[in-house]
Parts: sequence; C-alpha cells; structure tokens
Amino acid sequence: MLIDYIPIFIFFVVAVGFALTTIFLSAIIGKRKTTPQKMIPYECGMDPVGQARKPFSVKFYIIAMLFIIFDIEVVFLYPWAVIFQELKLFGLIEMAIFIGILLVGFIYVWKKGALEWE
Repeated sequence: MLIDYIPIFIFFVVAVGFALTTIFLSAIIGKRKTTPQKMIPYECGMDPVGQARKPFSVKFYIIAMLFIIFDIEVVFLYPWAVIFQELKLFGLIEMAIFIGILLVGFIYVWKKGALEWE
C-alpha cells in the first residue's frame, strides 16, 4: 500500500531539496554590498515622501469591499450565459431575480452615500 506513495515522496524530496539548495547557493554565491541607496524603500521609481504608515480613509476600504462584492457577483453571469440555451425561460427568470437583488443592493449602497468619494 505504501509503495504507491513513493513517487509523491520522491517529488516532495526533490522539491524541498531544490528549494534548500537554491537558498544555500544564493547565500554563498550572492553578493552583499549594502549601500544607503539600496536600503531606502522602493516605490515605483520615485523617492519616498513622508511616512509609510499614513492611514487610509475608511471610505477607501468601503469602496474596495463594495467593488469586490459586486465584481464577484457579476462573475456569476458568465456560467449562466454559457448554459443559457439549456435553462430556457427558467434560467432567464432566475437571472432576472439575481440581477434584481444586485440592483436593490446597489441602490441601497448608493442612497446610503457609500459611493461618494469626498
């Protein structure tokens, strides 16, 4: 029974061995020359200005969460569109209900002012 797992064990040993060998060789062969230029934070090629721990507005996180929620929900339209011919009228009604619920949620968020970027 255990003989069936030998290829998996060999693969695991080779993977761990490769990772450890790569880390070991980079520690031995790699150059370490610390300069002040290398030690500054890199931000898209621009010199950093101000504190890195500047707090973001809560609105930023709310907008991000709403984007994720509505974006993920819209992804469910793709599988529906793929099998639309098989679902016929039932699928159309179900998707209309789904989009209606999304629309109600979107209108609620809009009326609450969560999409205002002030």
